[in-house]
Amino acid sequence: MKRYLILEDGSVFAGEGFGAPFTTTGEIVFNTGMSGYQETITDQSYNGQIVTFTYPLIGNYGINRDDYESIIPTCKGVVVHEVARRASNWRNQMSLDEFLKAKRIPGITGIDTRALTKRIRSEGTMKASIMDTADEHAFDQLKALVLPKNQVQQVSTSQAYPSPDLGRNIVVVDFGLKHSILRELSRHNCNVTVVPYNTTAEEILTLNPDGVMLTNGPGDPTEVPEAIKMIQGIQGKIPIFGICLGHQLFALANGCRTFKMKFGHRGFNHPVREIATGRIDFTSQNHGYAVDRDSVNKDQLMVTHEEINDHTVEGLRHRFYPAFTVQYHPDAAPGPHDAVHLFDEFMEMIDAFQQKQRQN
Repeated sequence: MKRYLILEDGSVFAGEGFGAPFTTTGEIVFNTGMSGYQETITDQSYNGQIVTFTYPLIGNYGINRDDYESIIPTCKGVVVHEVARRASNWRNQMSLDEFLKAKRIPGITGIDTRALTKRIRSEGTMKASIMDTADEHAFDQLKALVLPKNQVQQVSTSQAYPSPDLGRNIVVVDFGLKHSILRELSRHNCNVTVVPYNTTAEEILTLNPDGVMLTNGPGDPTEVPEAIKMIQGIQGKIPIFGICLGHQLFALANGCRTFKMKFGHRGFNHPVREIATGRIDFTSQNHGYAVDRDSVNKDQLMVTHEEINDHTVEGLRHRFYPAFTVQYHPDAAPGPHDAVHLFDEFMEMIDAFQQKQRQN
């Protein structure tokens, strides 16, 4: 079935529909990963977005039970150059087409994704629709549409729930968490309690955690003021590790500013330098906002990591409190595991803090 991808700037791309046969609208973005499409589509950080995959063939190994990053994905659409006609992998359980139909996510194939990506890079991310027509009325509707801003509220859990174990007691604040974060904490035998995004500092402290994890999530960090207040209420009292949106919220809680990037970082080939050592890690990233480096109060915070290509802030550490954050995903999924050691550092920070507390 012939379908169209239309952009807010008036661009039209014709292709063939697959997945769910619905009209959809969202923010058009691109991901540069060569694989990992299942993890990407089910990552809640893509809430409200139409994801363009720059790699030309998507769907060739199907969908399996192990690579879900959430059960109910909330991205708005999938754009590919070519969708695989047949999936071939020993773990394959269904095709990408079948999966998108089951999750009610529209897709479009046959698109010149190189031209589309160049358009996004030159003009920035923008509103887009996948639909059956590309007339003037469709463009008028697209331009008039206001995209929702309550994205974290849409994807966060509404009730606290446990992931039990016998190790360190970790509270995970869910802004749109990936299952891979829970997997890494499970590997460290952590006793995890996942709480909603709007949980207060007092409620978290009542759980008597050894550490607090601030997860990834979608959208503008300034739209989550509840979390900023919560972080201000727990820092210094409990060790904190923030990832992606959690990193941005930690920065805002300490007086920094954030800004919307032109087209963001989405993929898992982003080189990040640890400033203190010069160590380079290739990292998995998915964010459209970043911390304004000039706004970082150097008397309170230390910039620990930077992206090599555009020098955006990729890591922060508090100078006085046991707290550090990174903009990228050390849990990978998909992507390289170069930075997975940061979970070990979080555990070591917790142990050092507890030892210091006992000595006092």
